Amino acid sequence: MTLTPPDMICFALYSAAHAMQQAYKPLLDDLGLTYPQYLVLMALWAQDGQTVGEIGRQVQLESNTLTPLLKRLESQGLVNRRRDDRDERQVRIVLTEAGRALQQRAEPITACIVEKTGMSLPDLLALRDQITALRDRLRAGG
Repeated sequence: MTLTPPDMICFALYSAAHAMQQAYKPLLDDLGLTYPQYLVLMALWAQDGQTVGEIGRQVQLESNTLTPLLKRLESQGLVNRRRDDRDERQVRIVLTEAGRALQQRAEPITACIVEKTGMSLPDLLALRDQITALRDRLRAGG
């Protein structure tokens, strides 16, 4: 039996991820953010002053991708990059006033996305948990 892309779980996940990012795009365009920038800011809104490594682990981006993104956020006046006082090898990312203020403007985004899915919050949370478990099993090698 020959599978076509619509028959494959990998294509379903890929196309759903693409559709999700497209759903976010107009909402984030209003804030002047890309989707990866939004993820980084979400991590900082939850806990300000994280190291680059801590943020990278949360948003699953390598430092060679994350560093230019953080520089752009800094040039937009949303974050400051500072060497850690205790360990100068570490760079901490701290929200500016503008970065903190943007959180209020971004707050309605989650509700908009939930509404666009047409799914209940419990169903979305269950789906997230299933996808996360799948990702973790794949990374562990099966």
